[in-house]
Amino acid sequence: MLLANPIVVAVLQALSEGSKPQSELRQVAGSPAQTTLRAQLRGLEEIHTVEGRRQNSFPGVREYELTATGRELVAVLSVLERWLAAAPEDPLPLGSTAAKAAIKALAEGWSTRMLRALAAGPLSLTELDRVIATLSYPSLERRLTAMRLVSLVEARSGDGRGTPYTVTQWLRAGVAPVMAAARWERRHIPNRTAPIGQLDVETAFLLTVPELGPFEGLSGSSRLAVEIPNGSKPRLAGVVVEVEEGTLGACITNMERPTDAWALGSAAAWLSAVIEGNTGDLDIGGDSRLAQALADALHASLFQVQLQSY
Repeated sequence: MLLANPIVVAVLQALSEGSKPQSELRQVAGSPAQTTLRAQLRGLEEIHTVEGRRQNSFPGVREYELTATGRELVAVLSVLERWLAAAPEDPLPLGSTAAKAAIKALAEGWSTRMLRALAAGPLSLTELDRVIATLSYPSLERRLTAMRLVSLVEARSGDGRGTPYTVTQWLRAGVAPVMAAARWERRHIPNRTAPIGQLDVETAFLLTVPELGPFEGLSGSSRLAVEIPNGSKPRLAGVVVEVEEGTLGACITNMERPTDAWALGSAAAWLSAVIEGNTGDLDIGGDSRLAQALADALHASLFQVQLQSY
């Protein structure tokens, strides 16, 4: 949601080109009130993304520049911008009202667990109300409408007992900016943000894995699992994936099923594997070709990198 703020977006984009005085930042941000701009800059300073200092030659002028943390946030902004540019109707410019609506709908759908429910299959509003006890029916309806208006979900023909809604391809691609933002949060503001949990992991895998493939020459089952801290012994969250003659089949969250292969690691290891293609910190075993192919396919699918052959 920080990157849904037009002033923050304008400031980060301007500072990515080099240090700027506050007066210039106000201009590129659309000339907001001085108090509003100062509040936004103070918030960015508090999370160590920008750094302000007084100019020696002009004591009354304050100049800002990105920190290393801020430069990493600009990289997240680039991932978000690429996703917004692929919106189904027209590209959504960063900082626009339409982009803010899409980001808010994605973030709220994720944080309320609505996307976890919809990732498993189409559901009507009534069915969502049955599985999500933490939100009232009107609140669910409002959020579902918001996601539908920005093309994150779409209606399907039903059986007359309610309209089922399913996630769109564009929403599935939205896992990329969510993952980039999550890694930035865990690295730089862990005390201000919720840790990555079981439902986050399941949502990400269920949205992305069913779209992978084909996997030529490969068959079998593989566990893709994230180790979630849980006292002295971490618990596993993720999916079991079946591939038959190169075609992806079942994708379920039952971690107890025996598999032919596995890819296991911490949330940080998985974020590195999917975002950068670096699977070195994952424990890949069994039929390692299958597990490696699935991990690499996730990287290629979300971050548009050429998939190597096996």
